[in-house]
Amino acid sequence: MPDAPIDTDALVLFGASGDLAKKKIFPSIYRLEERQRLNGMPIVGVASSPWDDPTMRSYVKESIEAKHPTDPAVWSALEPRLTYCSGDYRQDDIYGQLADHLQGREHPLFYLAIPPVLFEEVVEGLARHNLVEGAKVVVEKPFGRDRKSARELNDVLHRHFPEQSIFRIDHYLGKDAIENILVFRFANTLLEPVWNRNFIAKIEVTIAEDFGTAGRAKYYDTAGALRDIMQNHMLEIVALLAMEPPVSSTGDALRDEKVKVYRQIRTFDPNRVVRGQYRGYIDEPGVEYGSDTETFVALQFEIDSWRWSGVPWLVRTGKNMPVSATEAVVEFNRPPRIFFAGDTTGTSPSNHLRFRLGADPGINLQLSAKTSGDRLATHPVDLEVTQDALFGDSEEPYERLLEDAMEGDMRRFGRADATDEQWRIVQQVVDHPSPVQLYEQGTWGPQAAIEMGQLYGGWHDPKRE
Repeated sequence: MPDAPIDTDALVLFGASGDLAKKKIFPSIYRLEERQRLNGMPIVGVASSPWDDPTMRSYVKESIEAKHPTDPAVWSALEPRLTYCSGDYRQDDIYGQLADHLQGREHPLFYLAIPPVLFEEVVEGLARHNLVEGAKVVVEKPFGRDRKSARELNDVLHRHFPEQSIFRIDHYLGKDAIENILVFRFANTLLEPVWNRNFIAKIEVTIAEDFGTAGRAKYYDTAGALRDIMQNHMLEIVALLAMEPPVSSTGDALRDEKVKVYRQIRTFDPNRVVRGQYRGYIDEPGVEYGSDTETFVALQFEIDSWRWSGVPWLVRTGKNMPVSATEAVVEFNRPPRIFFAGDTTGTSPSNHLRFRLGADPGINLQLSAKTSGDRLATHPVDLEVTQDALFGDSEEPYERLLEDAMEGDMRRFGRADATDEQWRIVQQVVDHPSPVQLYEQGTWGPQAAIEMGQLYGGWHDPKRE
């Protein structure tokens, strides 16, 4: 969207002393100030830590400088607008303090970078002090632990905020590479005629990390790969690959098409899901003895639509994999007959389109070309575009999403009915999980997951990021 006036006139960050604020939100606020997108609005931090304004300002500067140097002119403009409220979210005093800080402000944005269990306390506290009228609220994932709790959270928010004022963040939706799926599909007429069951053999999505819980074992043990990645990030990528073209560029038009895709995905069958756990996970500090939490999930499903009927979708995510990579691979059908020299199998390699969605974003199209010499022998060749090489560094996802929320642009945020469908899709696996199978660190998960892929020609090896 083109630059537009930001109707938000104050930013309030609950959880200001937390890890997310330090690593992502404060550096993004600085970048917005650097781009003159904050229009002089106050930034109010709220947390239980016994800080004062100077302490918070020092903390914010440290968090920014951990990412990049601060410009003295930018910092001097931002620093005096940083203030702090300290207290217990369950007590009225903290909301009284906040009301004093927001005197004269009509359109605050409340960012709840706090555990979901505290959402109700905070929203009700804001309402008691008449702070919700004209305001917007941003909520972080995880949005619930299952379908029931997600609905309860939506009920809490909807008591005081209309749906158009609720912004459910999934930082994947702020990534250029993820959005490029949408652009690549619908801005190029070359692809639309073949983007269906008649030409596509299968689609794979992989979200892999070559490390473990990275100090988050206590939290991770309450979530696991299914809740942490599969229910949100993975299904968002699937929706962008599978959706029909939206009728317009508005937030609801885009999200309408995503919801249609979710409704066409049957609830995952636990018998078609492989849950894995890397060896050594249960020895990590914070992990409960005998934990059955999965660090890997793989599954196959279909989308019951005219476009995708019969096309297998294979998805997997895991920790301590051989590489870190986020990618989607669209594999096209093989030619019906091969007559080129050198073919010994009667088939040729299939063409495939690879979306690299992680640290080295880009697109790779693999085709067959003639080798040198007289014989008509073929060899696979890659046509590759690397996004950073073409366009340079992009905005950080949190920077983009924060600006969108302040402007009221809903396109990159989740909607209540979409979240409900995402939980419906995974609910049976949440309720009736199969036992985890152990796998060695540095491998692609349990043998059962590898065999699942072999039923459909095998998994594609991701490109190392």
